[in-house]
Amino acid sequence: MTRADDPHPLPEVVAAYLDHLAVERGTARNTVEGYARDLRRYLDHLAAAGVTELRQVAHDHVLAFGVSLRRGDGDRPPLAPSSAARALSAVRGLHRFAHAEGWTDDDPAREVRPPAPARRLPKALPLSDVLRLLDTPAGEDARSLRDRALLELLYSTGARISEATGLDVDDVDRQERTVVLDGKGGRQRLVPVGRPALEALDAYLIRARPALAAKGRGTSAMFLNARGGRLSRQGAWQVLKSAAERAGISATVSPHTLRHSFATHLLEGGADVRVVQELLGHASVATTQVYTLVTVNTLREVYATTHPRALG
Repeated sequence: MTRADDPHPLPEVVAAYLDHLAVERGTARNTVEGYARDLRRYLDHLAAAGVTELRQVAHDHVLAFGVSLRRGDGDRPPLAPSSAARALSAVRGLHRFAHAEGWTDDDPAREVRPPAPARRLPKALPLSDVLRLLDTPAGEDARSLRDRALLELLYSTGARISEATGLDVDDVDRQERTVVLDGKGGRQRLVPVGRPALEALDAYLIRARPALAAKGRGTSAMFLNARGGRLSRQGAWQVLKSAAERAGISATVSPHTLRHSFATHLLEGGADVRVVQELLGHASVATTQVYTLVTVNTLREVYATTHPRALG
């Protein structure tokens, strides 16, 4: 049995670790291959620092490798945060394995943390784009009336597409101007509905839904497909995507685009973040606060482009 003070050439340690992943852990082949690439880069980095044996590796070497991943190393370009995090995970796994085998007295990578992933800010549309999108289903046929009602409801309430397609007719109280949404984790919430959305729903319920319902076997669903059944999430997403294309919106549109726009426009209008949290059905206000970053960025852009001494 080898001891911690015995020499352990790093390439042999890496080979043993990769075998451990593939044979004993049953790690997927693609993952093992990705780790192998990351660890080759690690060995090259250590070799450039004169480190060739496991016992020579110190905390500072691992830390310097993490920095090199983000800044670039020799001819190698910097990695994206997600790729850098994966490479450091490979290194941490290598040293954890070597320490567990008794080949080192300590783990030099234990205190090195991968970079936090970049926070993706929600993409909201400008109000002018939203209004143009809502006006796109301009026909008076059953499908256009349904699509207009669906889009208006999504923007008016901030509902997820799955919440909108899960609605039943009785979930909308047109007298109280509210809708009951079934959110994640079985949590229900009561959300106000704006007048334009209610008018679009009335037009759909009176002039379109009965004809669609007649093609099916009877359902309480609010939004119906061409066969009279409940409109699917995929079907609703296609409605949004098609409307955005017809409206000539160049920005990327996702199933959550109108939900993001709903939240951003409320905060820009002065709504309290905790009120927006309740409307969106977020369990934590921290999730909602991401939208405040979007509005701050917008303020910065407006300031930089309009204030006469912004660049001074």
